[in-house]
Amino acid sequence: SRYYREVLPGEIVKISRYDVQTLDVVPRPEGDPSAFCIFEYVYFARPDSIFEGQMVYSVRRRCGQQLAIEAPVEADLVSTVPESATPAALGYAQQCGLPYIEVLCKNRYVGRTFIQPNMRLRQLGVAKKFGVLSDNFKGKRVVIIDDSIVRGNTISPIIKLLRESGAKEVHIRVASPPIRFPCYMGINIPTKEELIANRPEFHDLANYIGADSVVYLSVEGLVSSVQESIKARQENENSLKSHNLRVGKIGHCTACLTGEYPVELEW
Repeated sequence: SRYYREVLPGEIVKISRYDVQTLDVVPRPEGDPSAFCIFEYVYFARPDSIFEGQMVYSVRRRCGQQLAIEAPVEADLVSTVPESATPAALGYAQQCGLPYIEVLCKNRYVGRTFIQPNMRLRQLGVAKKFGVLSDNFKGKRVVIIDDSIVRGNTISPIIKLLRESGAKEVHIRVASPPIRFPCYMGINIPTKEELIANRPEFHDLANYIGADSVVYLSVEGLVSSVQESIKARQENENSLKSHNLRVGKIGHCTACLTGEYPVELEW
């Protein structure tokens, strides 16, 4: 029988045709929490991945619920841009008591937008990438949940598309905080100047992207959504080890959101 589990931070595993062996677990410096990339939960990982004993899909749904608590809005329906933010959109809808209804469907015959050579083509590509399910939202106030807005140029043509197809209002809710800082730990984040959160347009982002309103999830909201069930499990285990962990210091890297890096930067 096959048994899958996570490799622990610092664990050295030997996999052979016969078995899987742990050779060693490199100890962490005393009291130093781990710093697992929080953006794995937000964006990078597959929804069926399991990190720290929890499924990524469930964390994304909790982020959506938390976003609904932090940023509710008078609306008729909740939707998303297919399909990476679907779990967050379902969480938001559930928390608000609004229906989750699809407003766009993916056109599977169009290539990837990010490889288009210039911005105009990229934006055209975004619009062509989706079919509009206009009967589902004509004359209605729509909340679109996105998982992240990084540069701000992908969501604009989608909002335009929805308005042209009869949406009465389009409110954007982002199930993660704004990315403001570069990642020096290997994730390819655009330059500081390219990040919409660092640009002057960010002060009136709704107007810039053509939405009625835009609200991002708070850093605290993201961290609590990620850590909630880890803390609950630790309390259940009630082991000595969990008492030694500083509360709130389970350990996630939020450097791209807060500028607080888990290691000293050396230049």
